Amino acid sequence: MKVMITPNFLDQLKDAQVEALKEENICSERIFGQVKSLEENDYGVKTRFSRMWVPRGGDIRKKILDEAHKTRYSIHPGATKMYQDLKKNYWWPGMKFNVMQYVNRCLTCAQVKAEHQKPYDRLQPLEIPKWKWEHITMDFITKLPRTTQGYDTIWVVVDRLTKSAHFLPIRESYSSERLAEIFVNEIVARHGVPISIVSDRDTRFTFRFWKKFHDAMGSKLLISTAYHPQTDGQSERTIQTLEDMLRACAVDNEGNWNKHLPLAEFSYNNSYHSSIDMAPFEMLYGRKCRTPICWGEVGQKELRNLEVVRATTERLEQIKSRMKAAQDRQKSYADKRRRPIEFQVGDMVLLKVSPWKGLIRFRKRGKLRPRYIGPFKILARVGEVAYRLELPDELSKIHPTFHVSYLRKCLTDETSHIPYDEIEIDNKLN
Repeated sequence: MKVMITPNFLDQLKDAQVEALKEENICSERIFGQVKSLEENDYGVKTRFSRMWVPRGGDIRKKILDEAHKTRYSIHPGATKMYQDLKKNYWWPGMKFNVMQYVNRCLTCAQVKAEHQKPYDRLQPLEIPKWKWEHITMDFITKLPRTTQGYDTIWVVVDRLTKSAHFLPIRESYSSERLAEIFVNEIVARHGVPISIVSDRDTRFTFRFWKKFHDAMGSKLLISTAYHPQTDGQSERTIQTLEDMLRACAVDNEGNWNKHLPLAEFSYNNSYHSSIDMAPFEMLYGRKCRTPICWGEVGQKELRNLEVVRATTERLEQIKSRMKAAQDRQKSYADKRRRPIEFQVGDMVLLKVSPWKGLIRFRKRGKLRPRYIGPFKILARVGEVAYRLELPDELSKIHPTFHVSYLRKCLTDETSHIPYDEIEIDNKLN
């Protein structure tokens, strides 16, 4: 017995397409000459180059954007990743701009995402790996709110070639023996023993960990794997992405952060990565993994054995060239100064919380607290680099004038859902 699941969404989409193609509505769709290129797929949905056309009318576009951005398996991706994931299945005029606008107006993203400012020192890229999971980076996100299982740390392990990652919940108090056991069970069992590991941990941790790792493997060849006590920024950026995702979960959902960790790992690995121009899962497995948003995908691509080998080899070379290009871009950007930020009176801005360690902090959430609060209205410009804000009564003890570096423009129409009673102010520093 074969059961075919056809989502109700497709019926809604077909109805919307029929309505949009009516003479009185077609002009507002802005597709004009592109109507002739529309074809029906197996579900009766009109597509353009195998991508389902989503009309402007109704709320279909919003449903798709919400599904790709705010669900537990998507967890607030950036505009580029979100567009790259959506464009494989959907099309409408101005789609890329709409996705960017949608992400820019997401209050949760504005409050939790970090700013990526370029450093002033020169970038020294590491050598590009030749195969998957032979060269990895790893680091730890510590001081997280303790879960009911006692976890307070996430161990982040990233493959430097495919950018695929594993997020492992642990306790900061775990011994080297316990970490070595987890490494064997979670990493070595899936990918084998790596050739090199990049980390910024100190040499004492290096020696203890690798001694226990080889004990766990039953090997007498101590320190046979190269270990570099440095960082190439890969694990740091992945950690930052993971923290942003978990912050979004902490804002959107209640409960322990470790409940969201498996889907956070899936979302990271199944989303577009700019340095390899595809999702890590595509590089690792040859295709992205299926998600609820892939309603229009039918079947699986079939390749013969020789074609698989050839395709894998070609993709590896393609990835290496893309990584080299990405490294070259990063190196050229490294010494450039950022442009000055200016706001206008009346603009709505968000106020950075994180840097004010002794002045403003959250009573709860710890490291997963939002990076920004607000939005607040700009009342006046003070000098060249400061602005006076209209603050609520709950923040009346804070001086309302802030340097431009603590502000971020807010484009969202949403209202803040971070209660101000969670904010603690140190009166001695006013």
